[in-house]
Amino acid sequence: MLRYEGRRLPRPEEEVVDQGLDFDLGTLVSRRRVLGFLGVDAATAGLAACGATGGPSAGTSSPASSPATASPSATALAGEEIPDETAGPYPGDGSNGPDVLEQSGIVRSDLRTSFGDATGTAEGVPMTLELTVADLAGGGVPFAGVAVYVWHCDREGRYSMYSEGVTDQNYLRGVQIADDDGRVRFTSIFPACYPGRWPHIHFEVYPDQASITDSTSAIATSQVALPKNACDAVYATAGYASSVANLARLTLATDNVFGDDGGASQLGAVTGSVTDGYTVTLTAGVDTTTTPTGGGTGGSPAGAPPAPPAG
Repeated sequence: MLRYEGRRLPRPEEEVVDQGLDFDLGTLVSRRRVLGFLGVDAATAGLAACGATGGPSAGTSSPASSPATASPSATALAGEEIPDETAGPYPGDGSNGPDVLEQSGIVRSDLRTSFGDATGTAEGVPMTLELTVADLAGGGVPFAGVAVYVWHCDREGRYSMYSEGVTDQNYLRGVQIADDDGRVRFTSIFPACYPGRWPHIHFEVYPDQASITDSTSAIATSQVALPKNACDAVYATAGYASSVANLARLTLATDNVFGDDGGASQLGAVTGSVTDGYTVTLTAGVDTTTTPTGGGTGGSPAGAPPAPPAG
């Protein structure tokens, strides 16, 4: 009597694959028991049964499906805390005179124009600034909901609200709230290089929007350094002439803010061109378990009262 895997063939004159539905089901159940004992799941057993009932033979290859990979609920963005730096002498956050953070309209993405009663516009090579804030106390995940205040000088090296000729302006200042990816994005212009300081952008991070009216609530104060190749290209265009000579006297290594590490953790990644504009990106790790040491006054841009070059 002919048998297959210890079981009698109901149709001994036929091939194994033609023994009928009852025999096939019995084969499947039998194999599931064996495979279950060996730790193989039912889906694999089903494929094995297909091989016994007319599917691809053992010698025939078939596309293998990629194993599913479970994605974590949040991906770590950064492992190091962004260095605390001076806010400079022209923060506009109320810590040194004017306070733009008290004004309605400060939460905005386009920084090129003044708002409120001011009507000026900052001219220059277009720049998009994208900062991603990581919550180091939470494992480096995106720091959603924090408020990021950004400010920088204009094409002539002047800071609105402080420098001669623009004290009645508030352009190139604004706040954005980090999205679920911890990201904020600003539309602005590429800043100048003024005497004594490497080209840079200031920013402060606050726990939330409600906190921005108190500068002491900032959980981080730092700066973004701009790469020399992008600066060279921008400063060769009209309106940035004074920046060429100023930059020629500086290096990241000798800058009094970035010089401790050459800006290694604060150097923005830049893409784009003078024609199309530039995009500057940086990930900033913020640790709420440490005490911020930034703030204070610093360097003096063109048209401002003299001060040590530190801002």
